Amino acid sequence: MSQTRDSILSALSALTLPDGGDVVSRDMIRALRVDGGKVSFVLEAESPEAAQRMAPVRLACEQLVGKLPGVESVQVALTAHGPAAKAPPKPAAPGGEPPSLKIGGHPTPQAGPMRPAGVKSIIAIGSGKGGVGKSTVSSNLAVALAREGKRVGLLDADIYGPSQPRMMGVNKRPSSPDGKTIIPLHGHGVTLMSIGFMLPEEKAVVWRGPMLMGALQQMLTQVEWGELDVLLVDLPPGTGDVAMTLCQRSEVTGAIVVSTPQDVALLDARKALNMFEMLKTPVLGLVENMGVYHCPNCGHEAHIFGEGGVKAEAEKLGLPFLGSLPIDLDTRLAGDAGTPIAAGEGPMAQAYRALARRFIDGGIL
Repeated sequence: MSQTRDSILSALSALTLPDGGDVVSRDMIRALRVDGGKVSFVLEAESPEAAQRMAPVRLACEQLVGKLPGVESVQVALTAHGPAAKAPPKPAAPGGEPPSLKIGGHPTPQAGPMRPAGVKSIIAIGSGKGGVGKSTVSSNLAVALAREGKRVGLLDADIYGPSQPRMMGVNKRPSSPDGKTIIPLHGHGVTLMSIGFMLPEEKAVVWRGPMLMGALQQMLTQVEWGELDVLLVDLPPGTGDVAMTLCQRSEVTGAIVVSTPQDVALLDARKALNMFEMLKTPVLGLVENMGVYHCPNCGHEAHIFGEGGVKAEAEKLGLPFLGSLPIDLDTRLAGDAGTPIAAGEGPMAQAYRALARRFIDGGIL
């Protein structure tokens, strides 16, 4: 007997919650997929704090569905609808103090490149415009590379709109032993730095170019990155000061350009490619994001943003096409909850693992 979406929901409605109701009536089931004998769905709590208490519920859901006739495997992801509560400020460690960074100051004169010691490769991840999923690709690629055994750093250089603290589930302020050196944070096996760690989440960054350059210089040269195989730099969208300074001053190994397949996005992606060409930064390849939507209810495929545009552009320019990633609800939920989809299992985690293997097997890392 094969199960359907309705039969799975009917079975789950029998699972009552400790504080009343059930997971179906309280609308906690998301992204339910039934593929033959394989069942997967997301159990979404109302807050991260509630999610922490729901591990037994997740296990009960998994066991209940796993006992249904015809079900061969069950995967249940636990996530939260709202953001995590902000951690209270922590006192400085003995002998240390919070970083005295004067964030946004002008860059200091510096001889030589802004390349962190101990970092073998720096890869810039850019896009011609915002909204194409560049930061999502950056965080998940970083986690996928770490799971493949690489020592990975992720620098969120999108000063105006830092999103990596939320996507990587880290919201602490970095410490400093001397008021100058910054000790980076860690999440999901990745070494992390972002301007978002230093400022309140709701605070706007209203800076001109020199202040952006000062912040970039600090996050590259004052952070104790340690020994890394690769430092991924999540660039701001467009072709502005941060991208130009990084490529001119940091001996960037190469760049990846992320785009959706639609013509409007590709117009701007070409500008990013042209910028890297002008700055003599090798383009390692193009990634197509949001290439296809798979309906979880009926299995229908829809190419919402067009089909094959990024691959065709890569072929036209003689650049590597690194792969196409679908629109995926689980990916969005995982990023909002601070656990990148690449940190788990399933089709999207495998897609990012394949992308990471292309870098490793291709000798880029």
